[in-house]
Amino acid sequence: MKDSNCGYCVGGEPLAKFGIQICDLKVSQLILFKEQSHPGRCIVAYKDHVSEIVNISEEERNAFFADVDHAARAIHAAFHPDKLNYGAYGDTGCHLHMHLVPKYKDGFEWGGTFEMNPGRVTLSDEEYAEMIEKIKACL
Repeated sequence: MKDSNCGYCVGGEPLAKFGIQICDLKVSQLILFKEQSHPGRCIVAYKDHVSEIVNISEEERNAFFADVDHAARAIHAAFHPDKLNYGAYGDTGCHLHMHLVPKYKDGFEWGGTFEMNPGRVTLSDEEYAEMIEKIKACL
């Protein structure tokens, strides 16, 4: 099931407003979050347009969390954060997804909750491509 108004479902320009698809995982897609105040920040978005974790089977839930784990391991290997924060929101964009937010002791927002979109750091297309290749190499 897809929603024609959802960036995770349709990709293209709606997704490009906030992210760049890295690759498909088993039951989700891995997306680089364009705002990179937290170097390596990504999103794991479930393959179908469901709002809640309770809307999928136990098998699919386990596969989704395996995808989150797979992405988290790649982010740790590629960027060596001191901590990885996980955020599952969706008050306005009701598509099951999880933010993976690397935190660094000497970096932005260490010791506090991460801001959804601080708007501080955007990169060039080449820098995004380098980050994506770095993550892919660790998947």
